[in-house]
Amino acid sequence: MEITMWQPFRMRLNLFCIPAAALVAFFLASVPDAAQAYVGPGAGLTAIGSVLALLAAVGLAIVGFIWYPLKRLFKRSSTPAVGEGERK
Repeated sequence: MEITMWQPFRMRLNLFCIPAAALVAFFLASVPDAAQAYVGPGAGLTAIGSVLALLAAVGLAIVGFIWYPLKRLFKRSSTPAVGEGERK
């Protein structure tokens, strides 16, 4: 079997085309069509309120689990130990 000049190119092309085709298929499948749906004012406000509540909960969790322990650690390291102020 003789290897031609184009055979390595074809092998490279096939190895490139499979992931590229999968990527194109994924993006084409993820593009939404028109939904033709109606979201009333009650459902819309509920969805907006739910998203805002979720963001607030994540923000408060970050503050509670990260900021306050660090604040307590820095406060503890900056205060003088008991009895150090009495030595003169």
